[in-house]
Amino acid sequence: MKTLFIFLDGVGLGENDPAVNPFARAATPCLRSLLGGQALVRETAPFENDFAALLALDPNLGVTGLPQSATGQAALLTGINVPAALGYHYGPKPNPAVAKYLDGATLFSKTVKAGKKAALLSAYPPRYFDGIQSGKRIHSAIPLACVNAGLRLFDQDDYKAGKALAADFTGQGWRDILRLHDAPLYAPREAGRKLAEIASAYDFSLFEYWASDYAGHQQDMESAVNQLERLDGVLQGLLENWKREEGLILLTSDHGNMEDLSTRRHTAAAAPLLIFGERNLRREFQKGVHDLTGIAPSIARILNL
Repeated sequence: MKTLFIFLDGVGLGENDPAVNPFARAATPCLRSLLGGQALVRETAPFENDFAALLALDPNLGVTGLPQSATGQAALLTGINVPAALGYHYGPKPNPAVAKYLDGATLFSKTVKAGKKAALLSAYPPRYFDGIQSGKRIHSAIPLACVNAGLRLFDQDDYKAGKALAADFTGQGWRDILRLHDAPLYAPREAGRKLAEIASAYDFSLFEYWASDYAGHQQDMESAVNQLERLDGVLQGLLENWKREEGLILLTSDHGNMEDLSTRRHTAAAAPLLIFGERNLRREFQKGVHDLTGIAPSIARILNL
């Protein structure tokens, strides 16, 4: 049994209002078809059919203030209510108090300890590693959890070898922004098929997508719509190449942001949890999942960690 976890940073379930919510504006025919013709908005959840399930997850976890990335991602990866344990939401990157939870108790560590295969499927460019080695940059929660489990982060060579994908799925950013002109370039649907192929080698794999949170903070509707339309193509290719009987695809987030471009701040909106896979397995996974802390225990149960 396999689980592919697609993490979208800063995505909540917002109002069905195309003036502020790119999910209500973007052309996402694949996603809408999976959701019975509906958009990925607040009114759609909960939802279930033969192809998908959608739940609304509480990212606030009983703690005052707006949810933040480091504590939210730590809760997703561990099943521990990290904000409640600390008494505050924190982010974007882990402070020492959050980092303690990301060493030994995460899904990456538990998969490795169970003798199974785990990987973070996002490739990191040379300047990322340069920043880490120089001390000018620190890991965010997900790559920190990966390296703490004794797993290495995939790099430029892995991307070129087809063992990982760029942070934007297609690799266009590696060419346009990083000026790595020999980087592989995928059409969105092709990138989705590649993601399914790569993930099939692992029991637990995670892909991290952070540009959604950036678009939210910038209140950039054009970028947000473009991202969602690209993601829709990726999702189409992924599902075309994923064998439902082999396991689940999960898509969720740590907090709201991009679904409400009327503000630059994070929101208290529920995070979407999309689940793709065989219906009985989806229902087994959903048991006890109400907030961010429910994800890790359910994955551990499905994978027999």
